[in-house]
Amino acid sequence: MTEVARKGNIDDATEPDLAEAAGRLLERLSAAAAPLEAVAAARDLARVADQAMRAAVAGARTAGHTWQEIGDVLGSSRQAAFQRFGRPLDPRTGAPMTDTILPGAADRTAALVAGLVGGRWEEVRRDFDETMAAGLSPDQLATVWAQVVGAIGGYERMGEPTAHQAADHTVVNAPLFFEAGELTLRVTYDHDGRIAGFYLLRPDAL
Repeated sequence: MTEVARKGNIDDATEPDLAEAAGRLLERLSAAAAPLEAVAAARDLARVADQAMRAAVAGARTAGHTWQEIGDVLGSSRQAAFQRFGRPLDPRTGAPMTDTILPGAADRTAALVAGLVGGRWEEVRRDFDETMAAGLSPDQLATVWAQVVGAIGGYERMGEPTAHQAADHTVVNAPLFFEAGELTLRVTYDHDGRIAGFYLLRPDAL
């Protein structure tokens, strides 16, 4: 492997971190360690693996591969790959957009899904901004969810939510799986953490 090809995948700083984190997780899983130690080790491995993934994607882009090709390898759409790993230029300034994703946005979205499934409509609406609160009442939210269940069956599970920056907002996409179909919950958070957008989308609408 040439030095150029090596740098296009995982850099020298990331590789030992990845090996160390993987070894630590295997040690925790195979030993009589406290369960939370294994969770912490898995968290560390996921963080380093994400860094390695970003380095690999950056290398693929530098080598001329398209977002469609990268998405195919990742099992996602080109848009999802771009949203997760791309650094678009801000059309207002020409500078790369910052990765100032709202902390905890993915976890908050998972909590919203739990609220929908549990029928806790006011809880789901708690952080709506004024426009959202005025446009989507508890009764309307309940009606929308009932229509979804009536059309594609009962809720089964949520896939891994992904967050990306879109101008001044953080956007989270959470795949939702039902008995007879799939939807994506897309939640947009403003810079204050208020919910400025809340959509249930078909996969072909992403």
